[in-house]
Amino acid sequence: MIGVPSQDFNQESADNATVKTFCEATFGVAFPMAGISHVRGPQAAPFYAWVREQRDWEPSWNFCKVLIGRDGRIAGTFGSRDEPDGPALREAIAHELGRTPTG
Repeated sequence: MIGVPSQDFNQESADNATVKTFCEATFGVAFPMAGISHVRGPQAAPFYAWVREQRDWEPSWNFCKVLIGRDGRIAGTFGSRDEPDGPALREAIAHELGRTPTG
């Protein structure tokens, strides 16, 4: 999992260090964080431009998720309400791993 903060939703702080500290303290984020990047529109980072091209999907808000399968293809896109350890992502990850979801 990699977090990608974005000013596209007008919520982030001005610098990467402040965003990282805030996310760790407020949300318990323990995964790596990329630098502040565009995730929507014509300035979207290459990864998000690729997702838009492949799936006609862009993050609608902070905390949207993209699951990449073992084959390097997009295995699923998830909204901000889909928790990282919630049933939708757990099931999709288990499917990609060829396992039955647990918990």
